[in-house]
Amino acid sequence: MQKEYVRDHYGYEIYITEERWEHIQQEHPDMVGYYQHLLETLRQGKRTQDDLEPSKYFYAKAFQDLVDYNSHIVVVVKFARVKDGLGQEVPNNFVLTAYQNFF
Repeated sequence: MQKEYVRDHYGYEIYITEERWEHIQQEHPDMVGYYQHLLETLRQGKRTQDDLEPSKYFYAKAFQDLVDYNSHIVVVVKFARVKDGLGQEVPNNFVLTAYQNFF
């Protein structure tokens, strides 16, 4: 996997890179084996905007098979724009991190 793209239920395309997935597993070992949960969270999770950084969003979705007492997967996404080869601004929405949490 170099980049994997998914579309959230708002219609936004978001990608995760292999480097980010490796980082997530190193920083949050409870996420090992939960890659498909992460993708499902992006596709179907509830989205909230960060109060301090408006370009950052949190996606959260409940699952019954998480470790310890955790109840949700949370995926943090940065919404950005970059210029393509023609100089046009295009969306560049990517996963920053993900973790398990209890709500």
